[in-house]
Amino acid sequence: MSAQTMTPEAEAEARAVTWHLAEEEDHDHGGGGATLLGFWIYLMTDALLFGAVFSVFGVLSTAYAGGPIPREIFDLPLVAVNTGLLLLSSITYGFGMLQMEAGRTRGVQAWLLTTFVLGAAFVGIEIYEFSHLIAEGAGPGRSAFLSSFFGLVGMHGLHVTVGLVWIATMVAQVGIHGLNADNKRRLLCLSLFWHFLDIIWIGVFTFVYLFGVTR
Repeated sequence: MSAQTMTPEAEAEARAVTWHLAEEEDHDHGGGGATLLGFWIYLMTDALLFGAVFSVFGVLSTAYAGGPIPREIFDLPLVAVNTGLLLLSSITYGFGMLQMEAGRTRGVQAWLLTTFVLGAAFVGIEIYEFSHLIAEGAGPGRSAFLSSFFGLVGMHGLHVTVGLVWIATMVAQVGIHGLNADNKRRLLCLSLFWHFLDIIWIGVFTFVYLFGVTR
């Protein structure tokens, strides 16, 4: 039906539908933008928190109190393997985001599960490292150096654990609701969070482990 043959009632209805859709689209874009902005603000505050803990470790990193020093207790090859696992998990998450852009639900889930396995392996090795140090008498109460070490590395491990819970939740959400706008926005936020943890760990590996064993 052309515009010339439409009745006044049909024209009014068409204008109302068009206005409603435009309003709905603006609302969705605005909500998404607010969510991403809020998440960026969270990441910046989290970066400040990690910066403060890094500073504490820098001050206390030589306060051994007669206890073990880094090169006596750090298993650098094992930490290097753990670093490789986390770096690889960032790559697999990136593949998941490519699958999301292509609209492949199963592909997204598969890469998220791969990322989950790598992240879980990272946390498992970290727990093993902590338990081994405590068994050797190098627990967090042994010296200020070890207290700051457990605090910094443990805080990062806690963040990774939260990320694993988030990944598992998104696997379920994508399976139930598909790749709708909300899930895409959540996957994007999770991507920022996961890569942020990767960057923080590079700092931990360099500043805590590599510098520690060279002292």
